Amino acid sequence: MKKLLLAALLLITPLAQAEVPPLVDENEPQITIYNDSDKTYYEYRINGELKEIKVVPKQGKEYYLVPAPGEGNFIRQEASQMLIPKWVLFRW
Repeated sequence: MKKLLLAALLLITPLAQAEVPPLVDENEPQITIYNDSDKTYYEYRINGELKEIKVVPKQGKEYYLVPAPGEGNFIRQEASQMLIPKWVLFRW
């Protein structure tokens, strides 16, 4: 009985010392969504820094607002400037 108890304790010890990985990856963007009466805004932040805002109007084509270098203002772009890989390796 003592040998069985000792073996169980030795097996449980590594599990108690295992490190839990963080739930949020710092390199993935954090997305905040705001709704206005005629537009929806998606704010993309990486490490707390605002990288771009995606604007989706109810009518018309979506566009992106990216920070202007050194000014604090935003510049309108037609395509996203963020490079986030989203590959599909396989499906079934």
